[in-house]
Amino acid sequence: MALSADTSDQLTNDQIAAILTEPLQARSVFLAAGPVIIDTDGSPVRIPGIDSVYDDLAWYGENEQIDDVTPGDLETELLPSTMKSVKVITRYSNELARQSVIQLDTVLQDRLVADVAAKIDAQLLGDTGDGVTTPRGLFAYEGTQSVDVSGDLTLDAVLEAQGLAMAANVNTGTMRLVLNPAHYMALREAKDADERYMLEPDATAGAVGAVLGVPVVVSPYVPDGSAALVDFAQIAVARDLAPSVTVLTERYADYDQQAIRVVARYDAKPMNPEAVVTLDGIGAGS
Repeated sequence: MALSADTSDQLTNDQIAAILTEPLQARSVFLAAGPVIIDTDGSPVRIPGIDSVYDDLAWYGENEQIDDVTPGDLETELLPSTMKSVKVITRYSNELARQSVIQLDTVLQDRLVADVAAKIDAQLLGDTGDGVTTPRGLFAYEGTQSVDVSGDLTLDAVLEAQGLAMAANVNTGTMRLVLNPAHYMALREAKDADERYMLEPDATAGAVGAVLGVPVVVSPYVPDGSAALVDFAQIAVARDLAPSVTVLTERYADYDQQAIRVVARYDAKPMNPEAVVTLDGIGAGS
């Protein structure tokens, strides 16, 4: 779909899905890691849940009365009305629109997707956000488990995090190890006493392989000194299905320019905070 004002300044939802929503899910490191994505019309999303009733279960014989078990209510709320949006305006000259050797709408689409994906990853993989006006980052979640590394990131620390995750009954098949590039390379370069790499390279895995059997998610937006072992299947992302992509033909007319404005809203929270195990204090020393 060409980004053009020939027919309409405002693109339809189907057009937006094709040029922004779907490519963004593939481009964003966080969204591509496998969280549960919930589409909404912009209204707040409430995800019901219940406390574990494991300790209250019992064995019963034939004709025995079954005791009532009332679990405590849990609720995760995402995308409150106060949540801000990601917004970006990309300007381009009318000469560029007319004289571009390559298809301009494709270039602009790639630029917009890259910009919005970077902004979303910087927030959702970070350690800021209040969950009210901006989404909480992965390292700002409440109620998560943690491993105090206090030094170089080692395979032993990752093993400890795996142990905490397994004790919380996390699905190991959907776990991901979230690292920034420097920490990932430090793990890859670790050698034993015989100068052999601790992690054997896998030529079929591409540039980023697994660590102790756990697929790795690498992003420069992961805060320095932090890493996390995450079951992304227990992370919920609310995605506003009413983003807007608008072609601005008049605002920059005195510059003989046009522009494209993108507005999108996302929020993320853990449905089970114990499915997130952070590794803190990396490189801080003991």
